[in-house]
This record gives sequence, C-alpha cells and structure tokens, in this order.
Amino acid sequence: MKKDTEETMQWLVNAVQEATDLPLSIDTLNPVAMEAGLKTCKRKPLLNSASGKSLSKEQMLPLAQKYSCDVVISVMTDKGMPPDVESKIESIMDTVAYANELGIPNENIWVDPILLPISTAGEGQRFTVINLEFINILEDVLPEIKSTVGLSNTSNGVPDELRPPLNRTYMVMLERNRLHSAIADPLDKELISLTKGGMPEIVELIYRTMDGEDIALSSLSQKEIEYVKTAKVLMGETLYSDAWLES
Repeated sequence: MKKDTEETMQWLVNAVQEATDLPLSIDTLNPVAMEAGLKTCKRKPLLNSASGKSLSKEQMLPLAQKYSCDVVISVMTDKGMPPDVESKIESIMDTVAYANELGIPNENIWVDPILLPISTAGEGQRFTVINLEFINILEDVLPEIKSTVGLSNTSNGVPDELRPPLNRTYMVMLERNRLHSAIADPLDKELISLTKGGMPEIVELIYRTMDGEDIALSSLSQKEIEYVKTAKVLMGETLYSDAWLES
C-alpha cells in the first residue's frame, strides 16, 4: 500500500509538471504521499498543509524543513478551532515557534485562519469578522509570515447563485486587511477583475462600507447595492439569510 501511495503521488506530480512550469502545491493528509510528492517536485513546492495538531506538527513540519519548502500552517489545534482572535494568534504563535525550532524560517510559512461558511448557524458570521481582524494583525505579531485562505469556504452551503457575491466581496475585504494569497476560482472573471484593479469604484464602495459610512442605496446601481449589502453581511452588521440581497 505504501509503495502504491508513493508511486501514485509521483506519477501525479510528474504529470502536472509536464503541463506547467509553475511551482506546485501538494495537498494531502498522508505523510508518505506528501514526502513522495515533495521529493518529486522540480521547483520549490508548497506543503499544504500542517496545523497545530500534534500529529500534524510531528509528521508534516519536519517534511517542510527537510525539503526546504514553503508550508501552509492552519490555526487548528488538538482542541479544535480557536474561538476568537486572541486564541487564534496564540495557537499560530505556538506552532510557528515549533516550526522555527525545526529550522523553518518565517518567510517560508503561510498561515491559514480557516474560513467557515457564513451560513453556519450562530458561528458563521462571527468567524467571518474574527478572520478579518486576525488577517489584519497577523503580520504585526509574526513578521515575514504570509497569509492565505480557502476563499470559497465562506460561501459553502449558500445557494449557488449567491456564492459569487460573497466570495468577491470578502476577497476585497481580506485584501484590504493585508491578505497575501487565496485559493480561489480563476474562472471567476469578476473576482479577478476586482483583485487586478479593474473595478476600482466597487472596491472603493466596499472600503467605504467597511469604514462605517452610511451610503445612500438610492444613489447606487443594482450591482453596487449588492456589494454594499454583501459587505454588511460579512461585517456582521446584517443578519445572514439566503435573502440578504432582497432585504
């Protein structure tokens, strides 16, 4: 079984490397498969991911050190998801210290706060706000550390037609709070445009909403109204429901 796991990962990495010159992100919970993938990469890869859980720290972080690769470290611990900004910071500081002791420098570390679906009853909106604050202060607490998120996690469980507004708006909000990267849909042209400077008026509107400005919706286009309403939901100012755009 171990040999099959290694051979499968090596085949997969080689197949992808034939199609692109970009560095690869190796995503697996299996340490045997992870090492097989890392040692097959021709360019410096990204180990995705480790966490503050004991088993993950002991199995994955030594591989990141051995292969001198970048590594995503999530805030998850043996106790589960840290419930607030302070405990998230405490968790990641402990795990980063462990990584540093192994010889992994901060500049090789990407921190994932773990985005929860906004539709999760009672917790979704709270964590949406917590993660905005966490991302904003992370680099002050841990210099040279970078941040990353699985963007679409925010809209998991939301009706399909409503997922893009949430993903796009939250991406702008996270970027303003110094997010470095995201796993996101490269085929979402509007999302790409927002992040590449193609929609500055919308970005500015989201910023104004974040700053607490009372924006007159009657002066806005329908698209602009949707972005303002979505930003307010993501900030926790409006209670989430699948009808937030209709309210």
